[in-house]
Amino acid sequence: MSAQPTQQPKVSEREARQVAEAAREQDWRKPSFAKELFLGRLRMDLIHPHPMPPPEDAARGEAFLAKLRDFCETKIDGARIEREAKIPDEVINGLKELGALGMKIDIKYGGLGLTQVYYNKALALVGSANPAIGALLSAHQSIGVPQPLKLFGTQEQKDTFVPRLARTDISAFLLTEPDVGSDPARLATTAVPDGDSYVMDGVKLWTTNGVVADLLVVMARVPKSEGHKGGITAFVVEADSPGITVENRNAFMGLRGLENGVTRFHQVRVPAANRIGPEGAGLKIALTTLNTGRLSLPAMCVGAGKWCLKIAREWSSVREQWGKPVAYHEAVGSKISFIAATTFALEAVLDLSSQMADEDRNDIRIEAALAKLYGSEMACLMADELVQIRGGRGFETADSLAARGERAVPAEQILRDLRINRIFEGSTEIMHLLIAREAVDAHLKVAGDIIDPDKPLSAKAKAGANAAGFYAKWLPKLVTGPGQLPRSYAEFHPPGHPDLSAHLRYAERTARKLARSTFYAMSRWQGRMETKQGFLGRIVDIGAELFAISAACVRAELLRTTTDHGREAYQLADVFCRQSRIRTEELFNRLWTNTDDLDNKVVKGVLSGTYTWLEQGIIDPSGEGPWIAEATPGPSERENVHRPIR
Repeated sequence: MSAQPTQQPKVSEREARQVAEAAREQDWRKPSFAKELFLGRLRMDLIHPHPMPPPEDAARGEAFLAKLRDFCETKIDGARIEREAKIPDEVINGLKELGALGMKIDIKYGGLGLTQVYYNKALALVGSANPAIGALLSAHQSIGVPQPLKLFGTQEQKDTFVPRLARTDISAFLLTEPDVGSDPARLATTAVPDGDSYVMDGVKLWTTNGVVADLLVVMARVPKSEGHKGGITAFVVEADSPGITVENRNAFMGLRGLENGVTRFHQVRVPAANRIGPEGAGLKIALTTLNTGRLSLPAMCVGAGKWCLKIAREWSSVREQWGKPVAYHEAVGSKISFIAATTFALEAVLDLSSQMADEDRNDIRIEAALAKLYGSEMACLMADELVQIRGGRGFETADSLAARGERAVPAEQILRDLRINRIFEGSTEIMHLLIAREAVDAHLKVAGDIIDPDKPLSAKAKAGANAAGFYAKWLPKLVTGPGQLPRSYAEFHPPGHPDLSAHLRYAERTARKLARSTFYAMSRWQGRMETKQGFLGRIVDIGAELFAISAACVRAELLRTTTDHGREAYQLADVFCRQSRIRTEELFNRLWTNTDDLDNKVVKGVLSGTYTWLEQGIIDPSGEGPWIAEATPGPSERENVHRPIR
């Protein structure tokens, strides 16, 4: 008989950080443009000339995109999905027949073997038809069972599961629990060893695809015991295993076709052969999977930006106000310019990061995280601006517009659908901290022991000597650089085109300024640096802007030399860089001039009840019930709403 599952572990703040740190990929075996950027070095040699896919990969990708476009135009009714809050089974089966479940899966397992670049183009395309379909395909391939098996699975596991995943079986990724989000150290789902199996108990929340999934990748805590290292561990689990109940299909403000649920495990027997990697490696597997998996969200953000631009162009050219189209009024025109320039930059960031992922010559963990962070934030801003441009029609639903005889433009829907991307796969706040940790990695490697209260004096002394040597070489390099030389990056100022070289010189100078600011902050706050989340968030946002400036310039030069749109690409890149530089300077000003300390005082007052008088005069329409649902392990008392699609 297996042991009883343990209750949710009590974890201190320090223990939680240690768990997260242990799950990080510790080494940098390959160069990273973004890592160098945060260290004050603009390594254009890592991204320019823009890497390109092999012709055979491009041909295969374009052929699939043509088939997918036809399917989206003839088989997908986005308005129906929105009304019924469900993707029709025949649509999902059609995607299976098309091979869309296996876009990223190797041809030898029955997949299409698309590159990351073309996988992202496919997600942008299908996501524009309906974002819930894009989310289904992304959750299946980017973070679902195929990717962790590709990276960490045994050959036997790949042979057993991957062919199913390429054509017929939908997968889901289960990490989050009702009281566990971005703090996995408190994970309560257990997998207790019992002979040649593990017995799994627990509850998982927000299981995207979980309602329709055939295979699950589940993170569970293995208790430490004789012969078992224990720790958070990854498993492949058959979704129809006895003891699994999908207790609820969740509903959201957007992505209404999303098959997202609550999944309960009660005494579910999982063969030991289904464990992915060793015990205790679950979080490392999850984080490594997300390194490139995060690129799927900015892909759909790029698609959304392109759609916003199309609607803004078409609407603003026919809607007249005071004798001319609204597009020619500066208040509206500036919004259109922002949408166009930002869409160009987001696609530049996405394609550059994706091609580097395909070539596997650079470490892109920071680039992918920046793409996710920047894409999700900017796409929401673009959608909001589109709603504003459309005015009252932007707030009106597509069905209502159609009912009174106007074009059914789902502007309000795209705003609702995009909002989750600032939370999915790492909220903006968590992404800030994750990227900031990577950005200061070089500093912590040489000086971390100095600020670690648990380290002995001997370790601190050794770290002090190492730090002195590192900074003696590094700091002088932050004083001058190519950004101060007027002819640097001259290839980005071809005759008759806007001068992008000036923007790259700005990026180089600003990268050094960013590195100096980070060093000063570490010197000032030392061990308290990790609590300065407002400061760290702005540091990361500056890095994101500089990455986007660099990517936009490189893409413009690529398009100049390979297409007929070079002049227009340079114009868009120039406008984006100018807009980005204004945002960057504002972020720098807010590094040291802000209300962070005052905000903390107000927060303490709010939580202590000091300002409850301010809440008077309203009615709270919220229902009754606990803030966090009970998730005690045990048998389910609810109907199983799991519905595999065949």
